[in-house]
Formats: sequence, C-alpha cells, structure tokens
Amino acid sequence: MLKDFASYITYGLMHLERGSQLGDAIEFFIYDTIKIFLLLAIIIFVVSFIRSFFSPEKTKKILSNKKEFIGNILAALLGIFTPFCSCSAVPLFIGFIEAGVPLGVTFSFLISSPMINEVAVVLLWGLFGWKIAAIYMVTGLLVAIVGGFIIGKLKLEKWVEEYVYKFNFGQKKELIKQTLKERLLYAKLNTVDILKRVWLFIIIAIAIGGFIHGYVPQDLLVNYAGKGNPFAVPIAVALGVPLYSNAAGILPIVYALMEKGLSIGTVLAFMMAVTALSLPEMIILRKVLKIQLLAVFIGIMTVTIIAVGYLFNAFL
Repeated sequence: MLKDFASYITYGLMHLERGSQLGDAIEFFIYDTIKIFLLLAIIIFVVSFIRSFFSPEKTKKILSNKKEFIGNILAALLGIFTPFCSCSAVPLFIGFIEAGVPLGVTFSFLISSPMINEVAVVLLWGLFGWKIAAIYMVTGLLVAIVGGFIIGKLKLEKWVEEYVYKFNFGQKKELIKQTLKERLLYAKLNTVDILKRVWLFIIIAIAIGGFIHGYVPQDLLVNYAGKGNPFAVPIAVALGVPLYSNAAGILPIVYALMEKGLSIGTVLAFMMAVTALSLPEMIILRKVLKIQLLAVFIGIMTVTIIAVGYLFNAFL
C-alpha cells in the first residue's frame, strides 16, 4: 500500500517519467520516509514503555561485580534494550566506572548500545527481512562481547583519565514505581522527543539514499566496493568512520547500497563503522580515555568489524 502511494505521488501527481533517475529517487524518498517514520513511531513508543522499568542506576547495579566474560555478555545484551547516543558516552562511562563495573564490561555496553539499537534491528527486519536483522544483531553482539573482553584482559585501567576515578556520584535512588498511565505518558513524550531530535538526520539520510538509488551507477559502487574488490570491506569501514549517525539514521543509505549490489558483509561493516567507530564518538570518548586506550579501542574495533565483513562476504 505504501509503495502504491509513493508511486502515485511520484508518477501520478508529480508526473515524473517512470524509470527515470529522478523518478526512482523521488519514489524511493517518499516510500522510505513514510515507512521509516511509521516504524520509528511505533517501535520507539513500545521500547520507551519497556525502558520505563529501567534506570541508569539499575543498569549499573546489574553490571557491577560480575565475572568478566559473563559481564561482557550481559552488558552487550543490556546494550540492546538501553540504547544511548554517543553524547551520553562520557557520563555513562564515568558512572559505570564509579559503580564498580569492570573496564572491559563497560566497553561491551558502550559498543553494543549504539551499534545494536533495537529500533534499527526492527527497521532492518522491515527493510531486509528477519534473517538480515538476526545476522546484524548476532554479529553486533559478538563484536561488543569480544571487543570488551579483549580490553578487559589487557588491563588498561591505567589509560583511563585520572579524574574519572575521582568522581563520586553517591547512591542514587531508583525510580519511584510508576502507574501504567504514567508509563504510557512517558512512552508518548519520549517518542515525540526522540522524533524531534532525529527527524532531520533521518530525512537527510533518506535523501542521500534516494540519490544513491536513483543517480549513482551500480558499476561505480561495484568497482570500488564490489564483490570482486578484495579491499571492499576496509574501504567501507574507512568511509563509515567520518560519518555521524545512529543505526536508524544510516539504514536508508544501507538499503540503497544493498540494492546497488554491494555484498552483505561490506554493508554490515559500513553500518557498524558508522554506529560504533565514528570520528565524532571517538572525539567524545577522548574526554575520558587517554590516547593509548583510545587507539587500542579503535584498533580492536577496526579489526573486528573488518573480520565480520570478510566472514559474511565469504559465506553469504
């Protein structure tokens, strides 16, 4: 139905030529804009309702004093349901360390939280099907678990900025028990707030995706990042690092790239680089990490993401 509506607007009302580059780009833009915002509104509301049962203090309490590998798994799983943007990285990092959460476990959470945004998982399902969504979620969890575990084993606490250990937030009270009506109101307000903050970035991403869909020749993408290029995955990761977007915002571009014939591993590596290895987030993390630890983190993430890309290109 949405596809028919987008087609009617593009070719019926705007009188664009079917099969033209402009027509394809506009139809893609209208269709994806409506679909993504409908999905976002529904999903954010549901997730916000679930999130009303959790507070940052409760999350930190769950993760503190856990054995390393179990803690990494638990932290990565919690990251799916408690997503935070990169602007929250510094206070979260400080809060987790102050609460006694091991450094490696903290990194598993910080990797998982933006990378496996539950909104993006459901949108992936809607755009590509449940198999692709499941593949992305599982690989994202593995990257978060392995990356955090390695950092924990390296014992790099000395490369955390000294002031982080001097914070003392004290014991914070858990949220007062809310009624169903209050939780629904919270979900509604949070949905509106999130949509207000991300709508422009999503529109821009969809517009870029529409341009790629309508105007960028398939041969161009195949030549530089196609199946025959052994360096396709590193190129995709390098292109993703300077970008700044959450997983939901980058999906329209990912969708357009896959339609152009890029391999799934290459596209997944690009998406992971944007969400978990972006330059803006690294700049923010530099406030709490010394340059040595930041370099180790970037190195581990880069190698892991590239390995995931090559692995899926080889088997899918």
